[in-house]
Amino acid sequence: MRFVLASYGGRGDVEPAVVVGRELQRRGHDVCMAVPPNLTGFAAAAGLSAVPYGLDSTPILRLQREYFTCYSRTPWRLRELSRMGRETEEFATACWAEMATALRSAAEGADVLLTGLIFEQPAADVAEALGLPLVTLHYFPCRPHGQLLPFVPAPLSRTVMRVNDRMVWRNTRAGENAIRRNLGLPDAQAPAPQRIAERGSLEIQAYEPVCFPELAAEWRRFGDRRPFVGALALVSPGGADAEAAEWIAAGAPPIFFGFGSVPIGSPADTVRMIASACARLGQRALIGAGGSDFTDVPSFDHVKVVGEVNYAEIFPSCRAVVHHGGAGTLAACLRAGVPQFVLWTLPDQPFFAAQLRRLKVGTGHRFSTITERSLVAGLRRILDPGHRERARALAAQVSDPAAAAAAAADLVECAARVQPAR
Repeated sequence: MRFVLASYGGRGDVEPAVVVGRELQRRGHDVCMAVPPNLTGFAAAAGLSAVPYGLDSTPILRLQREYFTCYSRTPWRLRELSRMGRETEEFATACWAEMATALRSAAEGADVLLTGLIFEQPAADVAEALGLPLVTLHYFPCRPHGQLLPFVPAPLSRTVMRVNDRMVWRNTRAGENAIRRNLGLPDAQAPAPQRIAERGSLEIQAYEPVCFPELAAEWRRFGDRRPFVGALALVSPGGADAEAAEWIAAGAPPIFFGFGSVPIGSPADTVRMIASACARLGQRALIGAGGSDFTDVPSFDHVKVVGEVNYAEIFPSCRAVVHHGGAGTLAACLRAGVPQFVLWTLPDQPFFAAQLRRLKVGTGHRFSTITERSLVAGLRRILDPGHRERARALAAQVSDPAAAAAAAADLVECAARVQPAR
């Protein structure tokens, strides 16, 4: 069978689809990845063929970080926020047009079209135009549900999420409808999430159910269309594994700091803050560079900066992990049984932090407003022995990466065999 897997965003956004693609290819299927031009090399390194999908994702990721930083620090700067909002909409319009063109060509003759979470609208439109079964792959529970935040009543949570979907659609429907007309489709009459659900599409939930324990029961009315498989992650060696392991072995277990693929504002200032906070607590710090340039930063004896590492190999040797709140990193921490401190920027990340608090295995803070004092306070909290004990106990409830990949691939294969095109 032939599968086309389209995914947009940074590496962490694209990785779940790459995991599924590798498993499908291992089973002998023809797999084509559609990813941002800046990540075709990432897909190729995983052994998959890939076509450019939309525009380079680096500018929009940076713009989103700047927008939410401004929103959290200086929400009264309405003109600046409005400007960035317009830039985001303009980028989306241009990107979606490129995506629809590339995907229509790539998906001809496919048995199934799969889309990741970010910018799922063009993929949904192409699947509709070509009469293909559509599968969505979610690393966060983005459809309306009642567990968004523990302290928000369930009906209010669902209402807020539906309103948000409609507001996003109102801001982008002109651009999407232009794409739909080019595909020979009528204008959309509802937001894409609603249309996808009404079409009966398979919506795979690729995150840890333990973070949202009552969600499966809440979505039972959808039958088997929203199955949970667990987080999908590449478990492969990193270029800095040996260097990191050697440094860890030379002293007490460190605290790992990682910030994902979106570049942070000032790596030098961040390293100084981490070094000072850890010195106050008598801790060592291991910093994963991720998407940021840590070349010209101050050096400290108790701080080590490394490149790409295998989280499954490194995290179990750490006392705790401080990270950006991405679903993949969060799941790697849960599997390793280590407490977590989420320094969040993007909208989905604080909700994961809230679930860690509920589980009493972690905490969170907005990255743009973190200070040495608040970093020390958060680290003290997660370094409490109770957090470590609960994290170790919870690890037994977390999915195995290989099992999660196999389950997702099984579902996609099934969609190709039994789901009728609509």
